[in-house]
Amino acid sequence: MTYAALGLYAGGVFGAMEELRRVVAGTTFVCLVLTASVFFLQHMGPYSRGLLILSGVLYGGRGSTGPGAGAAPVCFAPVVGHSGHCAGCGGRGRGVDRPVALPSGDGSAAGGLSKGECAGVPVAGPLSMAPVLARALKIRHALVAIPGVDREDLVWMLDDWGTVFRHVILIPNLFGIASLWVAARDLGGVLGLELRQNLLVPLNRWTKRALDIAGALIFGALALPVLAAAALWIKLTSGGPLIYRQEREGEGGRRLQVLKLRTMHMDAEALLMRVLSGSPQARAEWAVRFKLKKDPRVLPGVGSFLRKTSLDELPQLWSVLKGEMSLVGPRPFPRYHLDGFGPRFRALRSRVKPGLTGLWQVSDRADGNLEVQEALDTYYIRNWSLWLDLYILARTVRAVLFPRGAY
Repeated sequence: MTYAALGLYAGGVFGAMEELRRVVAGTTFVCLVLTASVFFLQHMGPYSRGLLILSGVLYGGRGSTGPGAGAAPVCFAPVVGHSGHCAGCGGRGRGVDRPVALPSGDGSAAGGLSKGECAGVPVAGPLSMAPVLARALKIRHALVAIPGVDREDLVWMLDDWGTVFRHVILIPNLFGIASLWVAARDLGGVLGLELRQNLLVPLNRWTKRALDIAGALIFGALALPVLAAAALWIKLTSGGPLIYRQEREGEGGRRLQVLKLRTMHMDAEALLMRVLSGSPQARAEWAVRFKLKKDPRVLPGVGSFLRKTSLDELPQLWSVLKGEMSLVGPRPFPRYHLDGFGPRFRALRSRVKPGLTGLWQVSDRADGNLEVQEALDTYYIRNWSLWLDLYILARTVRAVLFPRGAY
């Protein structure tokens, strides 16, 4: 009942971070109600306060494993679930969540489609069919993404649809702008969007730093046995140092030494050049991701395991404690990797501390090309919040335990 009141069974209306916030708030509320009921009823039977707290923490954490985690069991139930209707068949129409029908507009707005499918969603017909679809399919939400429609026509269209759809969400042509923590403002009858720059608020930066210190101490203590076992494994597999140091670019363009458990042979660069010079396929793969799935530099056994689970990054917890890095942020890349990005993006990512983990790592890992890396890092920087950091940290645990796309 609490989750329903918070709108968590709306079937994809909220993003993952907002869903996590509501799941945690709802679970905390229920736990407080249960605790208060035990107190007021003076129940003296056997119960565990620790178990109550632990169950609340674990159940609240379910919302951090991915979008729809808390609502998945009943999100399509007819009583509390919502079906969606998307107008517009361009790229913006394809990016929305769980549409069930999609009417097309004119050729410019809908890609010329009047029937068939658009990214797997059935194109039901012209825009005039929207009210019919709403009543026939009992659709409550309409997502409008038609940048090619004239402003005055769009206003009248929204007025008409407001009589049949309970919720009408307009998706403006503002892709790339911050999408979280945006507030609507009425400026003398003109709609304005206030974009909050959370990382410019001193309290937010102090909170993020406190999370970094606490997390680095906790994770560092837990990581000591793993580091000891990995060090012994590396020594038994290969001679040479245990720690690999590489100069990377940090906040404000400053240079920092990134520490990693050594997962490559001592002559790694020579092995890489030999493979790239003799294989056009390897050169093409390297040009896209600056990684090779079959990397000749990686130590057999220990190197592959540490890189696949990202445990080779654990020594960077020391950099987090020193304040050179953060637990969450854009990964610090080598110079040859940064040279693949444009100057604007490089300037944007230099505004924040590099992170031990990031949105790209928990989403695409090594499978993402430079374009994906830029898009995800840009989203993180422009939409930062403490909830986003907590979401990424929770997903990082899952990514380490169930590695996918890392090599």
